[in-house]
Amino acid sequence: MKEKWIIKTMQDGTEVTVRDLQLSILEIMDEIHRVCVKNDIPYALIAGSALGICNYQGFIPWDDDIDMCVERKDWNRFIKALEKDLDKKFYFQCFENDKKYNVLIPSMKIRKRGTYIEEVNTLLKNRCESGDGIFVDVVIYDSVSDNKWIDEWNRFKIRALMPVMVFLDNIHVNPVFLKKWVLNISERYAKRNKKSSLTSQTIAIPWEKFLKEPKFPKEDVYPFELYQFEGREYYSYHNVKNVVTAWYGPNCLKKWDGEKWYDPLPEAKRHPKHAVDINLNGEEPEK
Repeated sequence: MKEKWIIKTMQDGTEVTVRDLQLSILEIMDEIHRVCVKNDIPYALIAGSALGICNYQGFIPWDDDIDMCVERKDWNRFIKALEKDLDKKFYFQCFENDKKYNVLIPSMKIRKRGTYIEEVNTLLKNRCESGDGIFVDVVIYDSVSDNKWIDEWNRFKIRALMPVMVFLDNIHVNPVFLKKWVLNISERYAKRNKKSSLTSQTIAIPWEKFLKEPKFPKEDVYPFELYQFEGREYYSYHNVKNVVTAWYGPNCLKKWDGEKWYDPLPEAKRHPKHAVDINLNGEEPEK
């Protein structure tokens, strides 16, 4: 019997499983794909979602989110496309449309109305009053320096600001000036390195460990390619296997034991990571 990975048991005894959440997230992703195709905006599934393409042609069974990227050169067009074409069943949050949005987390969240999720995030809460619906995370992908020490120095500038921004956020002071400063540092850095051979998520997201931020050859990332994902086609990295093995290590891909393919991740690590509380069929609680 397959593991159900129960996220929550409701008062009436109904279980909300990871698969229930995945199917609801797919509604968001289908809409993002529609908007991007209509407006000729390249995007790619990244991180665990890209690993899921390689190992399952869809979600990793215990994965409870989708991560995607848009290149910086397409970012403003992407926002305008969402403002114009995103179905009213969904909404999005980013610093460009809500100054309460925190720039240290993924560059944007695209959410589904009439749902609620509380994330595992003890440092930075969602301050946007538009809601806490289930979401797809969107990050900007930037050019980064080929020199790892130059790259790390620029990331350090933002890491140095992070404790101050987290402190202010947690006493409900919105550090708009510091947010703009972080975004300015990251954008200028990307422009200076636009001819480099490497790309990664924007340095405005400073949570990776020292010198461990995943950086990939542009020839492996671009142009994005279509792949099978849960019975539909979504875009991901040009050479998705090269990128996920660079990110997660050579042992991340399924192995053959002589009889069947198996996932090498130890069973103790197979669990959802993001949801503390969830409601897929009800209005969000007031903040």
